[in-house]
Amino acid sequence: MLTIHTGTNHDAVAVEGDRIAAVAAVDVLRADYPGARVREWPGELRTGTGWETALPEAPSPRERVHCLLLRGVTAVAPGPLGDDPGLAPAAARVGLPVGTPTPLTAGARADFAVFAPDGSCLATVLAGRLVHRRK
Repeated sequence: MLTIHTGTNHDAVAVEGDRIAAVAAVDVLRADYPGARVREWPGELRTGTGWETALPEAPSPRERVHCLLLRGVTAVAPGPLGDDPGLAPAAARVGLPVGTPTPLTAGARADFAVFAPDGSCLATVLAGRLVHRRK
């Protein structure tokens, strides 16, 4: 199902499967995809952040990776995943790619985040899947 994600900055992405179908103003995407589900986020939708240092401490590799999703991280450098043999598999299971964040362009993998005015992450999307949403 095609979903349009939009934030308070009026930027929007149309996501189909794990890819970005289009990037435009929300009104344009609503007109182009009239049957799409629309998720309106109360923050700025943009490319997620990258992570290059050691992952935050937590009781398990899964929870350490989850700490990144809570921060809007959509890509992690390979080095930080090497300090615990469970980190790379945990990152792969959730779909967190190794490398740099993907820009919001049509055809790119649908990785992005939504940030509140205070800089906190409201939502993280990886490969079109909502993997973190602040309650």
